Amino acid sequence: MSLSFYNTLTRNKEPFHEMKKGEVRIYTCGPTVYNYAHIGNWRSFIFSDLLRRYLKYKGYDVVHVMNLTDVDDKTIRDSKKEGISLKKFTERYTKYFFDDMDALNIERVEYYPKATESINEMIAITKRLLDKGIAYKTEDGIYYDVSKFNGYGKLSKIKFEGLKAGVRVKKDEYEKESANDFALWKAYDKADGDVFWETELGKGRPGWHIECSAMSMKFLGQSFDIHTGGIDLIFPHHENEIAQSEGYSEKPFVKYWLHAEHLLVNGEKMSKSKGNFFILKDVLGKGYSPKAVRYELMATHYRQKLNFTFEALDASENAIKRFREFLIKLKAVKGKEDNPKIDSMIKDAKDEFEAAMDDDLNISGGLAAVFNFMSEINKAEISRKDALKAFNLMMEFDKVLGILEFKDEKVPKEIMDLVKRRDQARKDKDWVLADKLRDAIKDNGYVVDDTAEGSFVKKN
Repeated sequence: MSLSFYNTLTRNKEPFHEMKKGEVRIYTCGPTVYNYAHIGNWRSFIFSDLLRRYLKYKGYDVVHVMNLTDVDDKTIRDSKKEGISLKKFTERYTKYFFDDMDALNIERVEYYPKATESINEMIAITKRLLDKGIAYKTEDGIYYDVSKFNGYGKLSKIKFEGLKAGVRVKKDEYEKESANDFALWKAYDKADGDVFWETELGKGRPGWHIECSAMSMKFLGQSFDIHTGGIDLIFPHHENEIAQSEGYSEKPFVKYWLHAEHLLVNGEKMSKSKGNFFILKDVLGKGYSPKAVRYELMATHYRQKLNFTFEALDASENAIKRFREFLIKLKAVKGKEDNPKIDSMIKDAKDEFEAAMDDDLNISGGLAAVFNFMSEINKAEISRKDALKAFNLMMEFDKVLGILEFKDEKVPKEIMDLVKRRDQARKDKDWVLADKLRDAIKDNGYVVDDTAEGSFVKKN
């Protein structure tokens, strides 16, 4: 089966064909750095990471861009509330974003452009749109005339009857399904304080939508392969990106649009008023591991709504434990007689995994292939050589999944002595001493996992 994706633009699942042989260019709508990213955001970012990882696994060279929105209505509003500069304010939340991203083992992409560093590109696009009569000036800025773009609505599939210029919206984000002309450039407003640029368009700042058009085309060209984001961005943001970019270049903007569905918490929309709004720090503070959070946010297909619960997160912790215990067991195999079926078992597992993932990143099918393989190996008599083959396959799978990261770490002798003493205490059923020794190990920066194959110690 060839690789295919569900394309929001066509509402069909389509075979994937890259525009430049062997290379895939991707743009992901990144964070607005005015606060911590919440777990719904992370669901979308982990989906784009899974996409990136699988394309690399398939042998593609990937050029991936994720923007950092560091100037918009929200960043200006909240930096003013704190009484600090926009730059200082957004740099703080940019750091928090990368800290959380590293905790969730999300690969760093090739480019992280900041909106404030692409103002010249935004001005160039806006000027051309003005010259072509697709944009127009008013006292409060420069607006895109949606009635001048014949394809407006082709992504969202919203039927806009009788598009008329002049019904304008200056805000960056708006809820209503209305075809309003939107701001490309906002004339200076004293409410923005010291956030403005002196340009040939006048004193002011960019609108939000133009930022992504400028940053994507700056690094990926006027047409590229894949654009990802949350489903909430389809309208108006992504619809407006298409209008701006294609109005500017007169070329198809993006070939495949991939959107992640909403995350619910206990079956409800996440909101602070309901007390079910979580950032990563909240979840980790309850004792869950970053790997379990990654697994939970990844293991439901990206086009299905994910119902986040702590009971499900407990199950994800158990899944991570199963993976780890399986790897420990493989490392402990001492057998010498090779199993003649091992190569076909590996091939079947690899084929099943790839068939599922080729089908629009069917992660549930991919994970099922991995668990089936683990079950088969656990029931088989295998040699040390076979175990190494199985271990290597698991590491191949993890290039996509990003949840194992098994490393043989050199544990200091004094820690191993504590582990041996604890093992003996457990044999003697001296649970009080065993618990004290576990705490001593933990105080030294290590943790012990007890498995059927013995105790496994690793850095905390």
